[in-house]
Amino acid sequence: MTEAQSPSVAPRAAAGAAAASEPAQYLTFQLGGEMFAIGILAIKEIIEYGDLTTVPMMPRSVRGVINLRGAVVPVIDLQARFGRPPAVIGRRTCIVIVEVQSQSEQQQVIGVVVDAVNEVLDIAASDIEPPPAFGAQIRADFIRGMGKVRGRFVVLLDLDNTLSADELAALPEIAADASAGA
Repeated sequence: MTEAQSPSVAPRAAAGAAAASEPAQYLTFQLGGEMFAIGILAIKEIIEYGDLTTVPMMPRSVRGVINLRGAVVPVIDLQARFGRPPAVIGRRTCIVIVEVQSQSEQQQVIGVVVDAVNEVLDIAASDIEPPPAFGAQIRADFIRGMGKVRGRFVVLLDLDNTLSADELAALPEIAADASAGA
């Protein structure tokens, strides 16, 4: 069958190109006085910062685990993950529950501590610059890009990379240990 015989080929290609040029939505949040963003498709929910169960002998970026409707969810302190001092818990501190892909290609639900949630923004692909080659205060592979919003840059995090290193490899074991002890 040729393209002339298949009228659906061109519309599908055009629809794919249009979808690629549409702005994506990002949740913006504060962390250590800076604005970051993550794609909303990775976000399951946002909850108040509450009591965490600490798990002994975990990296300092693992704050502990929470019980989220019967599921044990590890909570990561992004400040500590970025090599900064741990986040200071305040009135607006919350946990963003996200779903990331682990190194074994499984979906993993994780909570990340943020200072405050701001808003959801539409950011067009044309307004996203590549991560800086130097000068960033966090590892370059943690950054998906720099989104231009209202004349300033927002750091777009790559959660799969940010949460997939040594901590993510240990998270299923953390959850299993916490469940066994509960």
